[in-house]
Amino acid sequence: MHAKDIMSRPVHTVRADEPVAGAVALLEREQITAAPVVDAHGRLVGSISERDLLRRSAGPAADTPGTRVEDVMSGLPVAGWPDTDVADIAKVMVDQGVHSVPIVIDEHVIGIVSRCDVLRTIMPTDDTAMREAQRRLTEYAGGQRRWTVAVTGGTAVVSGRFDSGTERDITMALVRTTPGIDTVSTADEET
Repeated sequence: MHAKDIMSRPVHTVRADEPVAGAVALLEREQITAAPVVDAHGRLVGSISERDLLRRSAGPAADTPGTRVEDVMSGLPVAGWPDTDVADIAKVMVDQGVHSVPIVIDEHVIGIVSRCDVLRTIMPTDDTAMREAQRRLTEYAGGQRRWTVAVTGGTAVVSGRFDSGTERDITMALVRTTPGIDTVSTADEET
């Protein structure tokens, strides 16, 4: 799997020239531990985390009025691209001790992969497997929800009508190759 398959979007970013209070409010409101920092043109220039803010609050100029995000942020973060392999992102997270990796195209943040996103991929639950399988089928059907998937104990059951044997085979392959799914059948095979 690649970053584009598991990244979250839209991404909550903060501008470098914004007051620090805005970054604090964003982290609290969205219940996230860090956010990418962008410049006036939307290009990735850094990141700001709870750790950065705590380090700043313990410093001698903690209450300095006019403190901007750029005064507190960490430098350019580790970033990935849409086709970066999830295993490579996991390795970066462990090696660099980061909680999330922004995904960029031409220096613009288009998504973000968190530790939870990676864990759902390598240790999927029935719910995460079902959501991913359903996403794949809906995408294959051009955005329509023609089939539904139920997953229990790694076994998926697909409900819905197939227009051809080829369509059925493709649909079953999309579900069978979803992480966390061991076996797949159609609802009519269950009866």
